[in-house]
Amino acid sequence: MYVCICLAVTENDVHDCINSGAKSARQVRDTIGAGGDCGSCVRKICAMLRQAEALTPTA
Repeated sequence: MYVCICLAVTENDVHDCINSGAKSARQVRDTIGAGGDCGSCVRKICAMLRQAEALTPTA
């Protein structure tokens, strides 16, 4: 499913970006562009980042 309609960025694209080390919506935007146009997808990107953080085991 698309997360960013403006730039045709999918959930998989965002997950790949997060798995490659993105820790903020700004890092996602700088890497794949999502959130850099109208901004309506930023909440979804932040939710995906929080979900990924919750699933990451702590040391």
